[in-house]
Amino acid sequence: MRVGILTGGGDCPGLNTVIRGLVLAGVKRHGYDFVGFRDGWKGLIENLTLSLKPEDVRPLYDVGGTMLGTSRTNPLSDPALIERIKGNLVANKIDVLVAIGGDDTLGVATALAAMGVSAIGIPKTIDNDLSATDTTFGFDTAVAIATEAVDRLHTTARSHHRVLVAEVMGRHAGWIALHTGIAAGADYTMLPEKETDLAELCQAVNREFGPQRKNYAIVVVSEGAVLAQQSDMATQDESRDAFGHVKLGGIGKQVSKAIAAETGHETRDVLLGHIQRGGPPTANDRVLATRYGIFAAEMINAGQFGHMAALQGNEIVAVPLANATDETKIVGEQWFPILDIVNS
Repeated sequence: MRVGILTGGGDCPGLNTVIRGLVLAGVKRHGYDFVGFRDGWKGLIENLTLSLKPEDVRPLYDVGGTMLGTSRTNPLSDPALIERIKGNLVANKIDVLVAIGGDDTLGVATALAAMGVSAIGIPKTIDNDLSATDTTFGFDTAVAIATEAVDRLHTTARSHHRVLVAEVMGRHAGWIALHTGIAAGADYTMLPEKETDLAELCQAVNREFGPQRKNYAIVVVSEGAVLAQQSDMATQDESRDAFGHVKLGGIGKQVSKAIAAETGHETRDVLLGHIQRGGPPTANDRVLATRYGIFAAEMINAGQFGHMAALQGNEIVAVPLANATDETKIVGEQWFPILDIVNS
């Protein structure tokens, strides 16, 4: 059995760990051969390959990023690109393709599976917004990094009696902001799933400068959050990536200016950006990514093509790829009362 592997979309802590688990299990248990395609779907289109052997991946348990490289190439934009992918799979004698990525990458894998390609998916995104799985690897690392950053912001905010606004990643799903806001003791947390009223936000900020309060405030903002008074997500510019996504960024600065104008408190904004998905994965992500990789090797052996490895409860199971990409997993309303309690 000859297995192709690619990683697509944004880099993410744990990608190398997944590759490691998949190759080690595939070779040791089943004698598979592995071929990596460089830079996501671009590598399959341009036939950019890399042989993967156990000695190549064994040291990668704690290495961030992806040894294969990645891109946001979208082959579904042109039928000719799909034909080139099919041709390169045949040319490289690939029996099964394992795609490691988020909704865009797995959306392409889903389409290829519907066309008869033997494809298996592994869920990767720090946003934790893929349906059909409880958790994606990379999420725990992103939350840990964001929480440590906000813990440090408390020090400066306390010393200068300021409001500090921390913008974290999360386009349509605010899981990172939610968990960071709770873990790091934010005074207000803004999510894409719920428009924020500026008056309510400023009331929460002013409360912290009142009697017997700490005389500073921390606000955590998801990049896809919006103020009700503005209604549109903040974007860097009008450009879009290959999958049609605008480049988000700037809501933290908007919120910071609005708070300063409405409350008179000195306010600063901090954009955590790509720091959240860089560097080595946490222990939890290393374990989860390893489990995903090993389970994917067993999915290949069982012929579970057109499926994705998913964490449900404490078990890794195979679910149809279409179930993973048919909708975005967002923060449900049941979390809002929890935020009301801890951010008060």
